[in-house]
Amino acid sequence: MAAVAAFAGWLLRLRAAGADGPWRRLCGAGLSRGFLQSASAYGAAAQRRQVAHFTFQPDPEPVEYGQTQKMNLFQAVTSALDNSLAKDPTAVIFGEDVAFGGVFRCTVGLRDKYGKDRVFNTPLCEQGIVGFGIGIAVTGATAIAEIQFADYIFPAFDQIVNEAAKYRYRSGDLFNCGSLTIRSPWGCVGHGALYHSQSPEAFFAHCPGIKVVVPRSPFQAKGLLLSCIEDKNPCIFFEPKILYRAAVEQVPVEPYNIPLSQAEVIQEGSDVTLVAWGTQVHVIREVAAMAQEKLGVSCEVIDLRTILPWDVDTVCKSVIKTGRLLVSHEAPLTGGFASEISSTVQEECFLNLEAPISRVCGYDTPFPHIFEPFYIPDKWKCYDALRKMINY
Repeated sequence: MAAVAAFAGWLLRLRAAGADGPWRRLCGAGLSRGFLQSASAYGAAAQRRQVAHFTFQPDPEPVEYGQTQKMNLFQAVTSALDNSLAKDPTAVIFGEDVAFGGVFRCTVGLRDKYGKDRVFNTPLCEQGIVGFGIGIAVTGATAIAEIQFADYIFPAFDQIVNEAAKYRYRSGDLFNCGSLTIRSPWGCVGHGALYHSQSPEAFFAHCPGIKVVVPRSPFQAKGLLLSCIEDKNPCIFFEPKILYRAAVEQVPVEPYNIPLSQAEVIQEGSDVTLVAWGTQVHVIREVAAMAQEKLGVSCEVIDLRTILPWDVDTVCKSVIKTGRLLVSHEAPLTGGFASEISSTVQEECFLNLEAPISRVCGYDTPFPHIFEPFYIPDKWKCYDALRKMINY
């Protein structure tokens, strides 16, 4: 017992000393969980948590961009970064552990291919990573920064909001850092808990001067990431980390672009509009199938793709047709981006609405660990909300 207490004390001192890198790696490895339950109990719980709350639905194989290859989402990101480094000699990639491939392997092989001056590690300092990226971008080079988890982007909040987003405006467009792209793994993963499962997109949606993008699939990820890197404004590109390996589909080998700020109508319908982004798109696609099968309700499914600036026209056009809107995201309900969508649609489509707009989101609590299955807005919560809208 004394040994356990001593080791627990060492963990606390490690955290208090600010040893974020080792501490994060320990937490990621699950060492702290070992004190809470037996190995057999943990094994059973881990097995249950691996049951995904969604079913990935690949898009049809694209034919307009040439040869395709089967890729998962992290491989699609790697392909996009490879294309960018090959095309743009000023492009550089940097962040914590990116030189050896990154914790999710998104930059694997790029340092060997392009050299240590173009793909390199940084200190564990998110504010410094983004500040450094702003400086590189101001010189005219292409800066691709990685924040290892979206949960840790907050130390860089000042650099993003007060520097990157305002650089062009405050100089009257004499100088800018528009060639800065910030990548970061995002969203729930099944066992990430407080510091590895957050969805902070709404924090940045309140900040004019940047663009915020979240893809739903490997094909979308590559095209949208290349568009972010080539865009003339600073972009934040959130990558649903639960899809890194779970999402597999055919992706073009050559570079291609998917326009920013254009939502995609994945499925047309006439009774209800369902809006989501990232992983949640696959949840509402399943809800649409359930609604058709069980209720005979036709759902229009929209992937917003770009959070800021978002595609108001596509969403409103759909709601005018269907008269009902359900928006779903993993982030907490209060102040989530569903609130912005709801208020805008209420203003623009009030006379067309047949029922109150429904938001199905995470709870207003920190993201839990073992209770994640109860926290996430799964298909059953969304289906229940849809059924109430239909019966309103």
